[in-house]
Amino acid sequence: MTSGLLQSLGGIGLFLVGMTLLTEGLRGLAGQSLRAALARFTRTPFSGAVAGALTTAVIQSSSATTVTAVGFVGAGLMTFPQALGVIFGANVGTTITGWLVAILGFRLQLGQVAMPLVLLGALCRLFGDGRLTGLGTALAGFGLLFFGIDAMQAGMAGLEGLVAPEDFPDDSLSGRLELVLAGVLITLVTQSSSAGVATALVALGSGTISFPQAAAMVIGMDIGTTFTAALATIGGSTATRRTGLSHVIYNLLTGAMAFLLLGSYAALMAPVTEAGDCQIALVVFHSGFNLLGVMLVLPFTGPFARLVTMLVRERGPHLTRHLGSAIPRDPDAATDAVAATVEELARAEFAALARLLGHAEPRRAEPRRADRTDLRAISEALAATRSFIDQITPGAPDSPRAHRIAAALHMLDHLGRLYFRCRQTQRLAALGSDHRLRRLRALLRGLAGEAAVTADAARSEARLNRLRRILRAQRRVYRERTILMASSGRLTDAAALPRLDAVRWLHRVGYHLWRIQHHMNRMRGAAAPASPRREAAVEVLED
Repeated sequence: MTSGLLQSLGGIGLFLVGMTLLTEGLRGLAGQSLRAALARFTRTPFSGAVAGALTTAVIQSSSATTVTAVGFVGAGLMTFPQALGVIFGANVGTTITGWLVAILGFRLQLGQVAMPLVLLGALCRLFGDGRLTGLGTALAGFGLLFFGIDAMQAGMAGLEGLVAPEDFPDDSLSGRLELVLAGVLITLVTQSSSAGVATALVALGSGTISFPQAAAMVIGMDIGTTFTAALATIGGSTATRRTGLSHVIYNLLTGAMAFLLLGSYAALMAPVTEAGDCQIALVVFHSGFNLLGVMLVLPFTGPFARLVTMLVRERGPHLTRHLGSAIPRDPDAATDAVAATVEELARAEFAALARLLGHAEPRRAEPRRADRTDLRAISEALAATRSFIDQITPGAPDSPRAHRIAAALHMLDHLGRLYFRCRQTQRLAALGSDHRLRRLRALLRGLAGEAAVTADAARSEARLNRLRRILRAQRRVYRERTILMASSGRLTDAAALPRLDAVRWLHRVGYHLWRIQHHMNRMRGAAAPASPRREAAVEVLED
């Protein structure tokens, strides 16, 4: 009995390692294209459910799909109702693993056949690069998955006669509830509902448990997957907490529905289970109640989203609401959150600058209280965003994630410099001391306000670049004119110096606005950054 139990536990371990490697390899093969497809084809909750199911079926991880959807919500690429569709669909997609185990693992007995794939996968991983490494990881995981199933079957066979359905809670209401709880505990321990379903299939095939007992445990395993989602909400952003709570509520409702249907389904499938197809009947039950749950809840996605939004209120500073306080668990999702945050910071700082320019007066040195409050919030958000980025793994130097993070850091640098300029109240006040300075101030104010609200980022960058060139030319002309007036006695030195500082301030602010918008566009496109030599040349030219 002891050897059979140990072999079964080892089989579960091999299955878990195989699932981990398979998911890692498939995600590496899919790359950014799968994320882009998920964002592109998710337009409604229904299309989100289809995309979520297909994505999860491809990468064999509902958690990865859910985390990606959370990141998209935080980045503004997906609405919360659309993300709910993805989460609902991911629950259906994750049942594909049960079908693979039931058909390939038990019907076709691929355990021994798949073992050479482990060697092939290891060789690809050791000597390959790029996509070949991902393929090797997936192949090795696939082989270990079915070898683990063989080990579980052999271990369960050793328990035959020693462990029988009578040793488990009986098929009563209280007994089924106990088995549901057992399924939850198995998922909590293994952190994988797929491993739990595979264990239930093996136990069912060996006669260790009956069909109603296995079905009750599968319901518990489906509910147990919400524990990971609940943990992810601790310290997370508002989008993360809402998504986690949605997952918990939905799975609890689906589990309750499946529990109510269990008796009727077991009676209906009795001829099938008696004929020896109990494992197929179990995966049909698992997929069926998840699919039925999606069909029932999709028409009410809007009210469901409003309920969750009401339960999980916005908290913390508005500008950093996408970040949360937890260490980023998924680098790509964390990068999405950073992208959304720095864009919002840029728009907030552009709007604050426009208000400051509108309030600037020759005799007013200090900004208004509301302006000071806005600037303080921007300063705190800049610091929080920098700290958050420090926790993200950038990945390979040429990866889209690394390029996006580099663009975000460029934006934060210019936003910090622009914040410093916004605090130079004396120079702001000096902008009203001369007719030409007032005209340039009005031009800067108009384009800053426009950049704060426009959706046409490319047009905004072009207009800000044109403004920067105008301000650079005006800086030279105005400087020569002011110095000439001061040297001829038409302007005192005390009046000339603030004006020279003011026109230099206008040029530098215009330059920062252009560079912020430029790097924002690069971050959106995940394009490779310009060479450091060119960046330095631009900076020197502006000085």
